[in-house]
Amino acid sequence: MQGLAAPRTQPYGIFLVLIGASFLAISGAIEKGLTVHESQDLKMNRRTAMLAGGAAGLAGLGASAMGRTTPLSAQDVGYDAQSGKYVLPPLPYDYAALEPHIDEQTMRIHHDRHHQGYVNKLNGALEALAKLRAGEIDAGLVDHWSHELSFNAGGHVNHTLFWLGMAPTDAGGGGEPTGTLAQAINRDFGSYGAFATHFKAAAGSVKGSGWGWLCYEPIAGQLVVTHMHNQEDGLFGGLVPLLGVDVWEHAYYLNYQNRRGDYLSAFMNVVNWPEIQRRFDAAVG
Repeated sequence: MQGLAAPRTQPYGIFLVLIGASFLAISGAIEKGLTVHESQDLKMNRRTAMLAGGAAGLAGLGASAMGRTTPLSAQDVGYDAQSGKYVLPPLPYDYAALEPHIDEQTMRIHHDRHHQGYVNKLNGALEALAKLRAGEIDAGLVDHWSHELSFNAGGHVNHTLFWLGMAPTDAGGGGEPTGTLAQAINRDFGSYGAFATHFKAAAGSVKGSGWGWLCYEPIAGQLVVTHMHNQEDGLFGGLVPLLGVDVWEHAYYLNYQNRRGDYLSAFMNVVNWPEIQRRFDAAVG
């Protein structure tokens, strides 16, 4: 197909390592001076992913591997280099801007309470791991704090991708993708309609809480649809996140109750396809 490179046949290297398979390219330990070897000694398990050669904490999402940039910048994730902590960035649009598809009250609670909670606990986990390395708390707690790091940083990254991946209908939200992204969707799924059906089915099939994702798989050079449980479990490493939808009940229950399928259909009306195209372009290189 014109305009699309052939699938890659050689290893891509570390583009964005997922936390056990999420989109957390982080180890606050890197930012705090802990080497990969030392982190392994401390049993930083596979939930705690690291960006090879990365920068500070989640700000490493703005770093690159093999000359390619990842979807988020330090500013996107609210990294404050002076304090070494993360702050919750404001929404890129008004709380009511996605109505009638996603209501204002849900957006306020979801962003200001739930997302803020992940940021607070992420900072707390980073502080605890720093104290662990300094010998101020028991190193036997590393598994607990590593999980706290991966879960809450996963929540922070996932939500940041989620907010930026939506837009009001009068500002680019909804419709269908165009350009090379549309070509890739047609190539890998058969049509946009087939993709949308697959994407909504994958997100809708999450048992309990989690996410649905459209990702770029760089080794095969293909798009894939999959889902994640909670904030970090259930995906394989190496995927590049393009489009994510939150299917935790707090994302939709006020308006849709148990009608997750209706929420997913409404979500498709506010997808920020220009932003997803940007992420795709960055992933393909």
